Amino acid sequence: MKKIFVLLLIAFLALPVFAEEEITDEGGVKSSSSLLLQISTLPEAKLGFTQNFNFPFLQGNNFLTEGNNLNLALTAEVSPISLNGLLDITLTPVAVLEFSAGGRIGSGWNVNLFGGDIFGIGLTQPDDIDGSKIDGNGFDGLHWKAYGAGMFQFDFAAIFPGDWNHVVTLTYHEINYKSYSRAKAGESWVYEADDGENINGFNYYGNFLIGYQMPIFLNLVALLAEMDLFMYDTPGRSGWGDDLIRWHFSGILSFEITEQLGIAVITQFRTRRNFTEETKNLYYRSRILDTSNPQRLEFYRVAAAITYTF
Repeated sequence: MKKIFVLLLIAFLALPVFAEEEITDEGGVKSSSSLLLQISTLPEAKLGFTQNFNFPFLQGNNFLTEGNNLNLALTAEVSPISLNGLLDITLTPVAVLEFSAGGRIGSGWNVNLFGGDIFGIGLTQPDDIDGSKIDGNGFDGLHWKAYGAGMFQFDFAAIFPGDWNHVVTLTYHEINYKSYSRAKAGESWVYEADDGENINGFNYYGNFLIGYQMPIFLNLVALLAEMDLFMYDTPGRSGWGDDLIRWHFSGILSFEITEQLGIAVITQFRTRRNFTEETKNLYYRSRILDTSNPQRLEFYRVAAAITYTF
């Protein structure tokens, strides 16, 4: 699945700002394991296993510092077109702030499903008739990403205590560098069936979330806005709108089935660029942005994230 959906889940799972911690020996290291299954109305799915290690870090005796910690998460994930390993390190110096760094490495393969090709990895190239083609074979190169990020989060129940006062806000901002080892400088590539407009280089991702947590079966209702921007400079990129922010808007419903099992249902819309009629089917760098109406909002998908912690 695409990076945006994975980061949406990271933001979602970080929501319980002042949630009750798992009971362990005082001052000890906490450890937990979880399985995450992601599915959607698109032909995509991903299964991940994460091992978390949580270390107390400069903990104080007030609500801002009593939960200070350093968290290490190791994840292995597989989809029908990719295999990845992930490392995330998150420092919580105070309850409302988190700083994180990490990376991922993996590769993919291409499959034919229902008469159409789904591309896990490969170079995006113009074909002989001005359209696009993917040049790639299974495991023909490595995809990797390294990132640094910061997140601010706040729960209004910290000021107005009460089970029904958990209005939560969160904003997450990340700078990352992504690369496909087979791609040369300036060459475009696809990974995990994305739009295939990636180039080795820096990217920015950010999101803004507001939600309401409840002590019932439906334990979270939230709205999320995400933005994604290529930070590298490609000659002529404004011509096809490569310099525009790509937005996703989501509604999230989270259900606590048991203490260990949770399900989040996410309905997503996204912005898409509008191109002139005569260029909209060309190779993406040959398209011309319709400057009178550069973007539109369209339905994207309904997705579900099923988490089991043990």
